[in-house]
Amino acid sequence: MSKLDRDEKLGRLDLAEYELLRQQILRRDGWRCQFCGTMSNLQVHHQQFRSQAGADVESNLITLCADCHSVIHRRGQFVVDKS
Repeated sequence: MSKLDRDEKLGRLDLAEYELLRQQILRRDGWRCQFCGTMSNLQVHHQQFRSQAGADVESNLITLCADCHSVIHRRGQFVVDKS
């Protein structure tokens, strides 16, 4: 199985497509960390980790600052209830 076939099966986008999606997520989340509210050092986080078959789709992505993102990964899980 080629890398492209494997990435497609896992729901992963190529770099250019992922960058467009990443920008869309940052805009959707108002350029703020959805955990602490800061507007600096923002990153896009997979709520279901890629290593656990989390796909590159809008519903699986959320904006976090680098500090909150780091805490989430140290704990090994994170789900935001935005309701």
